[in-house]
Amino acid sequence: MSIAENVININPTIPSGVKLVAVSKTKPLEDMDEAYQCGIRDFGENKVQELMYKIEHFNKEDVIWHLIGHLQRNKVKYIVGKVDLIHSLDSIKLLEEIEKQYAKKGLKAHVLIEINIGKEQNKSGIMKEDLEELLNVVENCNCVNVEGLMTVIPIGDENSCRIYFKEVKNIFDNLSKRSFKNVNMKYLSMGMTGDYKIAIEEGSNMVRVGQGIFGKRDYTIINA
Repeated sequence: MSIAENVININPTIPSGVKLVAVSKTKPLEDMDEAYQCGIRDFGENKVQELMYKIEHFNKEDVIWHLIGHLQRNKVKYIVGKVDLIHSLDSIKLLEEIEKQYAKKGLKAHVLIEINIGKEQNKSGIMKEDLEELLNVVENCNCVNVEGLMTVIPIGDENSCRIYFKEVKNIFDNLSKRSFKNVNMKYLSMGMTGDYKIAIEEGSNMVRVGQGIFGKRDYTIINA
């Protein structure tokens, strides 16, 4: 199916109040434009270099840019004032670098804390046991606002997906009941092409869909 057909099929599955982020990593500007013409405005990228290329060349003023991949500290300076939402705050050191670089420009960073709920060694994200310490440092920031949580769960069956999604939703709900400076539990970003419907059922209000919109990725293509 075409990108337009995919968007038409996906839209009815996204309830009101749930934000759809089209994950456009490795995809050309032409594919993004086709999705844009179908009403997509939120685009997610994994790599800073590709994100910066697309921000420069995809000239649409109303696009909302999401950095959803792991963010290296030495790349933070490039995205200041460019990215609407960083999904991948996963350490105090990264938090301190974001604070430092955004302070230089007098801007606010809007971020989600990425939780490694499956404790997978090959994935980024903070362990839930370390979340409290990170939040305490956030309270001392002047240029970082935490707007929710993000997670990438381990691959599994529907039952295991629900277990992980429920666990992150429980963390989200508990934090929502508490008061932290610079923290507002607005977004719960969980669910991708294969499991976003389950994630929505379990309380996600932001899903990241790539292949379901753009088709399979060709990782032999080098972007920017």
